[in-house]
Amino acid sequence: MTLSSVNTIWVLLGAALVFFMQAGFSMCEAGFTRAKNTGNILMKNLMDFCIGTPCFWLVGFGIMFGAGTKLFGWIDPMIMKDYSHILPAGVPLWAFAIFQTVFCATSATIVSGSMAERTKFSSYCIYSAAISLFIYPVSGHWIWGGGWLSELGFHDFAGSTAVHMVGGVCALIGAKMLGPRIGKYDKSGKPRAILGHNLTVAALGVFILWFCWFGFNGASTVSMDSDESITSAGLIFFNTNLCAAVACCATLIFTWIRYKKPDVSMTYNAALAGLVGITAGCDAVSPLGAAIMGLVFGIVIVLCIEFFDKVVKIDDPVGAISVHGVCGALGTILTGFFATGVSTEKGVFYGGGFHFLGVQALGVVSVIAYVAVIITIVFVIIKKTIGLRVDAAEEIAGLDVSEHGLLTAYAGFATLPDTVPVDDEQPIAVTGDIPAAEAIPVKKVPTFDDGTSPKFTKVEIICKEARLEALKTAMMGIGITGMTVSHVLGCGVQKGKPEYYRGVQVEATLLPKVQVDIVVSKVPVRSVIEVAKKVLYTGHIGDGKIFVYDVENVVKVRTGEEGYDALQDVE
Repeated sequence: MTLSSVNTIWVLLGAALVFFMQAGFSMCEAGFTRAKNTGNILMKNLMDFCIGTPCFWLVGFGIMFGAGTKLFGWIDPMIMKDYSHILPAGVPLWAFAIFQTVFCATSATIVSGSMAERTKFSSYCIYSAAISLFIYPVSGHWIWGGGWLSELGFHDFAGSTAVHMVGGVCALIGAKMLGPRIGKYDKSGKPRAILGHNLTVAALGVFILWFCWFGFNGASTVSMDSDESITSAGLIFFNTNLCAAVACCATLIFTWIRYKKPDVSMTYNAALAGLVGITAGCDAVSPLGAAIMGLVFGIVIVLCIEFFDKVVKIDDPVGAISVHGVCGALGTILTGFFATGVSTEKGVFYGGGFHFLGVQALGVVSVIAYVAVIITIVFVIIKKTIGLRVDAAEEIAGLDVSEHGLLTAYAGFATLPDTVPVDDEQPIAVTGDIPAAEAIPVKKVPTFDDGTSPKFTKVEIICKEARLEALKTAMMGIGITGMTVSHVLGCGVQKGKPEYYRGVQVEATLLPKVQVDIVVSKVPVRSVIEVAKKVLYTGHIGDGKIFVYDVENVVKVRTGEEGYDALQDVE
């Protein structure tokens, strides 16, 4: 085979751009989730690529591109056999191999978003390896490796089904088996919003992905040495951009009408929905077709995210199931309607009949069935052995510290506390079953005397961030109508438990806490103290402190009222 420098450079450039999508996925997922899980998310996206690369080299590539059967390639550790039957014209084996490796890593990393904030890191590494070893390669062989779908004429140019839908189906099964995050749904099943901590980072991630998608789709021509490939690449770039842009516009208008305000995060999701959806037919549809498809994706993404969140109650923090799973499948099927006949059979709207559409639908359904069965088996095995999900205490504390010993991914920056309620139950009375930590000598103190004359008392409570919502609920339950909450840093005598970074103990001893200030007059101070103790008590170091101060006077600025009346909210 005569090698082509132009084709080789084009494929390698595409591989570099698709690799950089890992940064986009990392930023997008981290921004749309809470700060206490940022390090865990960044680690998972790194390991997707680092685990997937050797797995694909040792097993996956041979299964996907080996000249075995129509269902399965061959087992070829370290890519030692002859692949001349599948190599693009002028492209050497190792250039093609790295190009396919980065696609494999993309499919594996999609799963991370839907299962974020509650998955064991060890379990994640195992099923990420499984995706790269045999889940993605087998269905990829059917589509791109000369398998049975390829022979039928199934068209998935750059991977709406082969890459994105495969990841989306795995994400759906995983999120369903894991269950929702703690606090996501109340007792009646109504979903609560759990806000992402950094929309700026999420937006940066989406723009990185959009930029890299030109390599994802454009470089899938795997050639640039002919007039036909040059023309095709131009159309692919244009369609990719147009579909994403129209999808954003559609979502902006749709959410503006539906929510009375244009939804920011949903519109960014729409950009990815348009990019995923057009990937299958970016070379086969006209710009008009791409625009119409973008309009569909922009509306569907909103309805799908709402459906999974509110109806079937599958907690997907970043919308990966809707973006990659639903829009990947839908984009592949819509190609059967909008294909102009340039690189495929004509679609339904161009007089091609329903044969091509039927092949597209068959390919989508068969890949969904295969991936759903295999990934379910993988998840069940993991769940029955080492477990899929972290325990409740670790989830509430955050996976950064519980899974990696990382106190915070934002050292030197103040972050808002996690105020998502854990449950709506009233505080449970102390049973005495939990012994006080041996390091803390417990002393009995005299009961605080409220006295009989009207007086004002300030109760200052320092507690863990995770207990704020329960404390607020309890205080309101005994008649407290006002409080001031501050995010603070501090430590007690014990200086916190040791934390390490790169194997070296971190000297900083200040830990994130919440300070709640309450001034009471009508409500007995002792009631406030006892309820707070019941809510905050675990018996371990770090439960917090309660400080009680006398207050000389209270003045309401708006009305000028002083004393007892200033604490009331009666006009």
